[in-house]
Amino acid sequence: MNRLARLLRHLWLDADDAQRAIGGDALTRLEARITDSESAHTGQICLCIEASLPLRYLWRTIRHGEPIGEVLRDRALTTFGKQRVWDTEHNNGVLIYLSLAEHHLEILADRGLARHVPDADWQAVVQECSASLRAGRLEEGLSRALEGVHSRLAQHFPAAGDDRAARENSLPDHPVLR
Repeated sequence: MNRLARLLRHLWLDADDAQRAIGGDALTRLEARITDSESAHTGQICLCIEASLPLRYLWRTIRHGEPIGEVLRDRALTTFGKQRVWDTEHNNGVLIYLSLAEHHLEILADRGLARHVPDADWQAVVQECSASLRAGRLEEGLSRALEGVHSRLAQHFPAAGDDRAARENSLPDHPVLR
């Protein structure tokens, strides 16, 4: 992609654009999906939608030629830490990170879940969602990502009947927009 076009696209977009791109009703439905999912397992899901990269990340690809995929993966890892996805009781938090400017999805799982689910499984989920995201069907793509995360968490960390009400919700269910 043209470096100037990439720079301009990232400079143009902000959190308000993320809100408009997804829409308030879709955000409410995505939040409900997360809440429903978390009632079936002990995991925690954080959905982060970022309109554009901060300049310090963007500079790495524009000036230094670092592949955009590596920069986006690093940004998702940073977001994983900043959102405290690693700080769940069973180390089974999951971050679903979407870069709107790049139409790029990353799914990162904490070490408890990563022991059970290899990276190749997460990449398969990402591939399943990618066509919808590239076509601008953001809610559909994110819903598929949530389904993929839900199925793996429910398989490896199912909630016992008594646990459901007693568990603390350590991550926000509402999508984080940046």
